[in-house]
Amino acid sequence: MSAKLNIIIITESIEVNDSSASKGRVALIQNLHKAGFQLKIYHYTRKPMALEGIACVAIKEQKGTLNYFLSKAQLLLKRFLGLNANQWVEKQFGFSFAFFNDSYSIIKALQKENPENFDWILTLSKAASFRPHKALLGLPQWHDKWLAYIHDPYPMHFYPRPYTWVEPGYYQKQEFFREVSKKAAFGVFPSKLLQEWMGSYYPDFLERGIVIPHQISENEIKTNSTLPTYFDAKKFTILHAGSLMKQRDPKGLVEGYALFLKKHPKAAAQTQLLFLGNNDYHAPYLNAQGAAIPSLYVSKGYVAYESVRAMQQEASVNVILEAKAEISPFLPGKFSHCIQVEKPILHLGPTLSETRRLLGNAYPYTAEIDAVQSIANHLHTLYDNWQQTKQQPPVAYADLKAYLGVNHLRDTLLNLT
Repeated sequence: MSAKLNIIIITESIEVNDSSASKGRVALIQNLHKAGFQLKIYHYTRKPMALEGIACVAIKEQKGTLNYFLSKAQLLLKRFLGLNANQWVEKQFGFSFAFFNDSYSIIKALQKENPENFDWILTLSKAASFRPHKALLGLPQWHDKWLAYIHDPYPMHFYPRPYTWVEPGYYQKQEFFREVSKKAAFGVFPSKLLQEWMGSYYPDFLERGIVIPHQISENEIKTNSTLPTYFDAKKFTILHAGSLMKQRDPKGLVEGYALFLKKHPKAAAQTQLLFLGNNDYHAPYLNAQGAAIPSLYVSKGYVAYESVRAMQQEASVNVILEAKAEISPFLPGKFSHCIQVEKPILHLGPTLSETRRLLGNAYPYTAEIDAVQSIANHLHTLYDNWQQTKQQPPVAYADLKAYLGVNHLRDTLLNLT
């Protein structure tokens, strides 16, 4: 296969500010471009968008279909009568009327393209949507060139415990993805454990699956971003950036930090623990702890992406906090950011996790999320290292940087047959 691959990409959004998922997808697109591949992007961002040096086409929403009118009628029922028919619709049909119309809109846009002009077609999604994947099922002429990117377990009842989500229309969603597993040329996963996890439900993903991890993108980091006033760059800073869902309990980290301060009271004036991002479920606990521990800061919801990236770069320790579980097949989107800034990572999560697998068995700063004593011990060690120069020694992460970088991405795709 030619080293100059021609790839058409279908993605729901290239607006990096709308979600962490879109940031990750754009980083992948940018690295595919850097790898020297010829790209054409069809995106459903609903507004004109551009990525430097890459051809981008905004997909037009089809507004003359029955599903379009039904979706709007459903919105009017909710707005004026307070009736939410979405659960009933999804139980009957598996998906919303809007989902069907959006997928059809993607099909209509792709009908202008000839599969013979491309080596691969890559479908990217976010959250639990997978509209581009639904569209591709309706375009069999693309199936032998289809790379179906699967960023999380799907449907949601396939999430490992403690996640216990079951969506309306779960059976139709399950069979939809069975069809994806059989029709796509390859399933693409950000983590090896996720490929194996999904392969346990859909065996075709084990036979025809590849791993493309979340990418390090040099375009993302801006060293001139202004740090917020609550971030004191002179202090030993422990930073958790990202949403705290119900299952990601910060209590162990907070108690470990409090225990560390109790054993080392002089550290109180030299340290800070920051939680950035949405934390609605844990807000009562975190706010109470923030009142009791002056060096604990909890943001009021979302923090601008550029500001978060600047703080990750200046933090002494970046925290990856996962659910209490037997397995965590996810590769957190911020993993590549944490590797890029070369600061120690404090991983709080199960031993059987993609983060732990990549960091390696010998990596020292790991613990279960409720292992308070171990967390306090790690903070003590990291603080002692920082105290020597008032700056955390960089961690090279050379192998991981290569794994998350352009050359590995290029080789992975060139080796596909």
